[in-house]
Amino acid sequence: METRTDLTAFARKTGEIKQRIAEIIVGQTEAVDLLLTCVIADGHVLLEGVPGVAKTLLARLVSRLIDARFSRVQFTPDLMPSDVLGTSVFNMKTSEFGFHPGPAFADIVLADEINRAPAKTQAALFEVMEERQATIDGTSYVMGDVYTIIATQNPVEHEGTYRLPEAQLDRFLMKITMGYPSVEEEVEILSRHNARSNFSRLDDVQPVITKDELLGLRDMLDSVVVDASLLRYIAQIVAESRESRAVYVGCSPRASVAMLQCAKAYALLQGRDFVTPDDIKTVAPYVMQHRLQLTAETEMEGFTPLDVARKLIEKVEVPK
Repeated sequence: METRTDLTAFARKTGEIKQRIAEIIVGQTEAVDLLLTCVIADGHVLLEGVPGVAKTLLARLVSRLIDARFSRVQFTPDLMPSDVLGTSVFNMKTSEFGFHPGPAFADIVLADEINRAPAKTQAALFEVMEERQATIDGTSYVMGDVYTIIATQNPVEHEGTYRLPEAQLDRFLMKITMGYPSVEEEVEILSRHNARSNFSRLDDVQPVITKDELLGLRDMLDSVVVDASLLRYIAQIVAESRESRAVYVGCSPRASVAMLQCAKAYALLQGRDFVTPDDIKTVAPYVMQHRLQLTAETEMEGFTPLDVARKLIEKVEVPK
């Protein structure tokens, strides 16, 4: 008889996290689910949206709900790699250099407006994101087990920004696009502001899960059942991105693995210990969009990578 995974404790914890977020942020349900999916799937995430849609607030709130060390880096054009990773300082008393770790040395790091920093500062995060370690002055420093980078960027204001190179974008498990709220959601936002001027402070938000509990949630990914037909479905979606005339450079095998991990984490968030085609269709566009390089013709026609990703997914037959 097949053993099923008991998701009772998982559902209680994730449900409480979603409830706490909904108390502070109106709407953005899909973005919240996708961000939690990335955290559970043990991947870094890039949040993109116009100013004022609560990108930074969402990232900080999720970080507060996990009892882990949190740090925030506001990226600016004059930010140096040492400002992020840290630097060695000479100690006059001991006549030795001592390493002073930077804000990158935390469990959850918020890289705010990451595209405002120059390329050499962005590159400083390469090793940290991929290897979960930083090498400084020949010494390697290993990050914690729950190490996660949540980065934000503004897609509309390009003055004073530096586009992230494809090699770094590929290290993000998912790129989540946050849009405007609906009219009803905006009315709710205004109602909350009108009802009370003092919103719940982030400092008053208490953690819901510990680091060990988060690691336990991640361990549950191994017990999520994925049918062989769904593995082929993922492979066909990625293959479609490589063959499309609208795409100059398609997705790599890293995207396939990311899609699988995200689908399993998303299934857990829905209270299931098995993946469905809808789980894959939900996470796939956000796993793919930052990994696609569109042709000039496609961009001139006004299509975004997210649009193209969704069209590519629709071309692939869903397994029965």
